[in-house]
Parts: sequence; C-alpha cells; structure tokens
Amino acid sequence: MPSVFEQFDGKGGLVDRLANRLIWRFSGPRRTLDTETPLVSFTFDDVPDSALHQGAAILESHGVRGTFYIAGGLAGQVEPERVLIGPEGCRELAERGHEIGCHTFSHRRVRDIPRRELPGELDRNAAYLADAGVALPPVNFAFPYNAAWPLARSEFARRFRSCRAGGEAINRGPVDPLMLKAVEIRQPEEEARALTGWIDEVVRAPGWLVFFTHDIAARPTPYGCRPETFDHLVAHALARGCCVLTVERALDRLGW
Repeated sequence: MPSVFEQFDGKGGLVDRLANRLIWRFSGPRRTLDTETPLVSFTFDDVPDSALHQGAAILESHGVRGTFYIAGGLAGQVEPERVLIGPEGCRELAERGHEIGCHTFSHRRVRDIPRRELPGELDRNAAYLADAGVALPPVNFAFPYNAAWPLARSEFARRFRSCRAGGEAINRGPVDPLMLKAVEIRQPEEEARALTGWIDEVVRAPGWLVFFTHDIAARPTPYGCRPETFDHLVAHALARGCCVLTVERALDRLGW
C-alpha cells in the first residue's frame, strides 16, 4: 500500500491548488482577525510517532502545546521512516494538554468522498477518537493533502470552528475560518530553519501564523524536519514575543 505521501501526484496537486484558490477567492463569511500580539500555532498532520515523542516534547519543554490532526484509519500504519500513532498516542497527547483535531477517518481527499458519505466519514473519526479515550470531540479540521473542496463547506461549517489548508501565508485582516492558511515545515532542512523569517514577518505585522508539519526525526521524511530545527522555530517564536497557542486557543483569543 502506498504511503499517504506517495498518493500525492502532480495532477491531483494541480486540482487541489485550483480548488483552494477558488475557495479563497470566493470564500464564505469572513471574520476580522484583530490582534496586536502575533499569534503562532504549530500543527501536525497524520501524526507519526516522532511527532508525539519529539514534537510534543519540544513544545512542552517551552511551556506550550500544539494541535494534532488525526485520521483514525491511519492508526498504526507502518511506512518508510515512520509509524503513525494509534489510540494510545492520541489519548496521551490529549492528556498532556495538546489539542486533537480531525483529519477525516480514511485520509482521502474530501473531493473524493461522495457528499452522502462525508457525514459518516467524520462521525467515524469522532467515534475513533472517543474510543481512544480523547474526552473532547474535535472542533477543528485539517484537509488531507491540503485539498479543500467547495461542495463540502456546509458540512464543515456545521461541525467545526475552523478548517486548515495550505496557502503559504499569514492569516490577517478578513479571514474565512473554514479556510485558514498555513505554512509548511518540511525539507530541505536549511529552508525549514529559515522559516524564522515567517515568524519575523508576523511580528512586524501581527496576525496568526499557522505552521504544519508531519514527522520530527533525526532522519525526517521530505515532509518533516529534525528536532533541533523544530526547537529552533518554537524558541524563535517565543523569543520574538509571539503567543504560541493551539488552534482552539487561538480561536478563543480572537473571539471567534
């Protein structure tokens, strides 16, 4: 079975990017993002075991927490250079004060899930997390492969406070909470370390900078980084006076 990364092909990527641009251009009701303090959130998709053992630990060492988007159907999946966490890992993250978000159950692109099946897909993931011992149901969502889909908007609006895609941008001004933009932490390593530039930019003009990544490992996949790089980014955000919050806590602070 191909890994969730190997399932991302060039054609699909183009469709995903076009769909995202359409949603950003013709988004639904927007909220005004008004903050004098720069906000930063560190989020994880799929959640390899290194994100639990290294990523969460690094955040905790700085006194902050992250948001971990879980797709229950990936539980325990073994892939090159990584193993995805199971129910025990989800429960441990929640018990340690991190936020658990939804990433669908099957990790399929939302546009590939028939509309009549989407509610069941999301219910199944919520049930997986509840059975894992996660006390609070997920209230924030991240699109698998960052592939948003306009036709699913009403279902997400009914269930979630926010949905996160990609976009490589800081959230500022009028923002659609169901289409939050985010910046990826990935290889090559020197570029991952240089993401401090995004932190400096959100300090210069305050807004909400959401990072996302996957594994935090000495030998990262193309979609993660080394522990020292992740620590460097978290430390830089705090040193520059950013308020580092989970997605849920950032929404609370913004009053959304």
